[in-house]
Amino acid sequence: MIVDDPTARRRWHWRTLDNAAGGLALDLGLYAVSAAFAAITAVTSTLLPHRAWGAVAAVGYLLATLTVIAQLLLRRRSPTSRLAGLPARWVVTGLAWAASTLLPLAWQSIDRAGGRTDRAQEEVLVVEHAGSRLLEHGTPYLGPDAIASLPPGEQLMGYTPYQPGMAMFGLPRALLDTWWTDSRVWFAVGTALALALAVAALRGTPATTGQATAREATATAAHWRDAALLRGVQAATVLPICALTLATGGDDLPVLALCLLALAFAAADRPGRAGLAVGLAGALKLFAWPVALVLIVWGLTRRAGTRVAVGAIGLPVAALLPALLVDRDALTENVLRFPLGHGLVTSPAQSPFPGYLIASALPAGRLIAAALLVAAGVAIAVRLARRPPRTAVAAALICGYGLLAAIALMPTTRFGYLLYPLALLTWAPALHRPVDTATATVPDRSGRATSA
Repeated sequence: MIVDDPTARRRWHWRTLDNAAGGLALDLGLYAVSAAFAAITAVTSTLLPHRAWGAVAAVGYLLATLTVIAQLLLRRRSPTSRLAGLPARWVVTGLAWAASTLLPLAWQSIDRAGGRTDRAQEEVLVVEHAGSRLLEHGTPYLGPDAIASLPPGEQLMGYTPYQPGMAMFGLPRALLDTWWTDSRVWFAVGTALALALAVAALRGTPATTGQATAREATATAAHWRDAALLRGVQAATVLPICALTLATGGDDLPVLALCLLALAFAAADRPGRAGLAVGLAGALKLFAWPVALVLIVWGLTRRAGTRVAVGAIGLPVAALLPALLVDRDALTENVLRFPLGHGLVTSPAQSPFPGYLIASALPAGRLIAAALLVAAGVAIAVRLARRPPRTAVAAALICGYGLLAAIALMPTTRFGYLLYPLALLTWAPALHRPVDTATATVPDRSGRATSA
């Protein structure tokens, strides 16, 4: 039976584009554009850590581009060659991540340990200082009086605008001063571990049926899912906005990876683990809290809302309690007042998105931007109440589009925050269950979507 659902046809058209030349065409575009971006960054960026990243990453992306060109030529001569297949594309992705992210990260960490002061963004120092304060005083935060006593040029660095769990990545540096205790190294370790668990969770999703035709359909759907999974991993690793962020600053990447892990557990129908994963992310940064809310609503549709909420809410609360008991004013100043623009100094996050432009250019602009942000939040809340997400795919799409709207409307924001919606939206296709996909839309020989 032919499926006439326009959504199914659009999904099939996207798959046709994504799988052109076995997925190598889009790989080539990704690596080539990334090489150009890195080269331009190396020449034009005003931030020295970014320039250093670009000089190394451009070479890594160029090598990946040349490798994909060789794969395309090999595929043209031998379409079934394993060197041009999906496993080989995974290998190239891993090597590209090592060359474009891990190598410049290690190089900058080693240079910094040797005395270079221009080999890390400010957030690296902030997290490491938070780790030292956590070890010495039991809280990663300085109180308002302590921040006010700092020289004016150093007050910004006195703030730790993260949740208490982020200080854990600064503990190695507090214990030992060497290159591998750089907080970025541990951001990379956390990111890699979370992504590996996410891939394992999705690949462990059952994909078997009893009928021969259904088995063929499921095998096709599983291949699509694995190809989509590779694309999702690429978006979280080799995409320049993620590679640059991890190599020079890095605090957003473990938060993002844990959110992707939570959605992977949701797709595998493991609500308790999904709650724990997003709870860990929420104990690091506020950006994970909207994802936690969406996943709790998803859990309610499966009568598992409590299991999701135990981890999604319990872990961030458990992380906040010690800091609250040690110094409540310090926690409030860093976690609430500073992000809301009421601290002793203002955040330098001022990328020209609509919210920032409205706040800076119009009378009462901050109030207008805040009202628009609240309106977007209300619209999402209404969507969740009227049409709660019943699948991990729907949850990922709501999270991606919701964060995109929030980033666009926030009065203080950064281009780098776009890594969250970009990765979440690219991750969504990998969350389709192979069995469900096989029984919904399978291409016939004419390229039309048909029911299995």
